[in-house]
Formats: sequence, structure tokens, C-alpha cells
Amino acid sequence: MNALLMLLPALGWGIMPPVVAKIGGKPANQIFGTAVGTLIASIGVFIAIRPQITWQSFVLAALAGAFWIVGQTGQYTGYKNVGVSQTMPVSTGLQLVGTSLIGVFIFGEWASSTEKIFGAIGVLLLIIGIWLTSVSDEVNAQVDNKVRVRTMIMLILTSAGYWVYNSIPKGLSTSGLAIFLPESVGMVIAVCLYLIFSHQLKTFKEPISWINIIGGLIFSFAAITYILSVGANGVNSAFVVSQVSVVLSTLLGIIWLREHKSRRELTYTMLGLVLIVAGAVVTTIF
Repeated sequence: MNALLMLLPALGWGIMPPVVAKIGGKPANQIFGTAVGTLIASIGVFIAIRPQITWQSFVLAALAGAFWIVGQTGQYTGYKNVGVSQTMPVSTGLQLVGTSLIGVFIFGEWASSTEKIFGAIGVLLLIIGIWLTSVSDEVNAQVDNKVRVRTMIMLILTSAGYWVYNSIPKGLSTSGLAIFLPESVGMVIAVCLYLIFSHQLKTFKEPISWINIIGGLIFSFAAITYILSVGANGVNSAFVVSQVSVVLSTLLGIIWLREHKSRRELTYTMLGLVLIVAGAVVTTIF
């Protein structure tokens, strides 16, 4: 059962990027729809299980949700600028490094020497694999390279939001599905503030914003199973295996969204995906 919980978030998060990219709209439309869809799903979960949660945990979980908006807005901007198959490997790598270090140094995971050695090997394999999938031959125009560099810098800065989002649940006295509703409340509050301060109020009434609720429902499936997996498997194992989603999202970006890759790029991508799976297996088993 624990192994299944580790795989389900990868399925949800792997499908979500190409679906949201296919639906379209601006990043503001996408992040608003995703937040609202998540809130809808979380209300349904709350009604079904009626979890108990303290006010302190509610506030911290809402804060985690707000930080997720930071990371996800950066990712959606990446889809628009350089595509899903370029954004996801870089975003995944940044999340992986930050969250793994937090798990080790703050939560004391990988306590034994053996766990540390194999954990480090697994993470190294994942990082190399992710780097290989991001190799690009595009040198067509200087402006393209500038856009790519700006996008990479933006992803580095916004990935800090993911680190907080992925780590807070482990430190809460209340955990599991009890924190899903407050997380989604934090998401909606944060996205509303973002739209207000960025002067994008028309996003609230644009139809494409509401169609993007689909992305929020897919995210909810992944988030619920991730919350359960963190409790059962620990931050590092749950997070690392969930990032196998990059395999699915990258392939769908190439095949379904028809994002172009040269033969060399495709070769590096396939090799990188193999290393990602290998790294996740090594990290999880040992």
C-alpha cells in the first residue's frame, strides 16, 4: 500500500502539466483555475471525512498552500516561455535538491550511514538525469536564449515556494488529509492577492480561468495521495518518487503537445528519464 501511495502522486503530477498547457490561457488564468479546483476538491474531502485540526496547524498549512502558489506560478510561466518538456525537468531538479536537503538537515531523515550514501547516489542520479532531459540545441536567435535564461532564473527563485510547501506537512502536529482544506484556502487567498497586486482582475471573469479548474482537480488527486505518502514514507522518499512525474510530463509534452526536440535532444532526454527512474528506485529501496 505504501508503494502505491508513492506512485499515485507521480501519475497525477505527470498528467497535470500537459493538461493545463493544453487548456491554455495565461499563467494567471491557469493558477487561478488550479487554486479554485483544489479548493472545490478539498471541501469535498472535508465533508467526507470531517478531520480535526488545530488553529495553529490550519495557519501553517494555509501558509504552505500560499507558498505553493509561488512555485506553481513560476512553473506555469515556464510552460508559456519554453514549454512543458523544458520546464518540468528543471523545476523537478530544483524541487528535488531543496526538499531533499530540508528532509535530511531539518527532519533528520536518512539517519544511518547506509541511507545517506545510497540516498546521495540516488539524488545524484536524479539530478544528472534531469540535467540530460533539459539539454537543448536551440541557438536560433539571441532573444530565445535570453528568454530561456530569464525563465531558468525565475524557476530558481520561485522553486523556494515548493520547498516550503513540501516540507511544512512533516512538521505539523496535525497531518494527513486534515491539512488539505487549509492548504487550499491558503492557495486561493494567495492567488487572489497575486491577481490584485499584479492588476490582473479581469482574470476572475475570463472563461478560460474557470476551465482550468480541471487542472486543480488533477492536482488534488496528486496532493491527497502525496499527503498520505509523506506520513507513510517520509518527506524524502515520498517526494523523490513523486518526481518521477517528470517522466510522464516530459513524454506527454513531446508526444501530445508536439514540443519539438532534435534527435540529439531526444536521445539525451530518453537517457535522462532512465536515470531519473533509476535514481528514484535507489533512493526509495535503500
